[in-house]
Amino acid sequence: MGLLDILLGRTKPVAPDLDRLFALPSAAVTLEAAAGFRPTGSGAVCFATVEGAAFDQTHREVQALLDADAAREGRPVRLARDDYGYSWLVSRRSPDQLPDLVNDLHAVNSAMEVNGFGPQLLCSLVGFEDDREQRLALVYLYKRGTFYPFAPLPGATERRDNPLELRVKAALGDDLRIEQDLNRWFPVWGAPGL
Repeated sequence: MGLLDILLGRTKPVAPDLDRLFALPSAAVTLEAAAGFRPTGSGAVCFATVEGAAFDQTHREVQALLDADAAREGRPVRLARDDYGYSWLVSRRSPDQLPDLVNDLHAVNSAMEVNGFGPQLLCSLVGFEDDREQRLALVYLYKRGTFYPFAPLPGATERRDNPLELRVKAALGDDLRIEQDLNRWFPVWGAPGL
């Protein structure tokens, strides 16, 4: 970053740090104690779909890696597309296997990054639920290296529980690097894995 960048207020983009995903299991303990949310065992990685043989090969390798592990445990791994055209690789585990689910998400992100498709990675999410079946996702923004909560209102069409999201932000501030710019708390309506 040069002097001109400083004078014009430009900032250097934050480098993704996939190892931050490994903080999710301890954050889940805090989340349950503070707000009553427990892992659902579902998580997903979202990426922009790219055409081409190299991307197809990488996708097949990632899918094969997770499918082989899933077949041994009898759990499905699936590819889904949302209404906006983004691709999601969804992994499901039992709710008590959050560290294993985080390993799955880390493996997908790492494989995509190593094969040159880091720019297509958008976010990863892990689903949570409380006793009233209120859904919540902790979303990791790949390009920012930060997390934010996303809480769609049950039964509502594209409405969020903003007070809950802010409570979760306050509760997890010591556990996760929370995205401070609320404008970057993008809704992930209809996200597979949530």
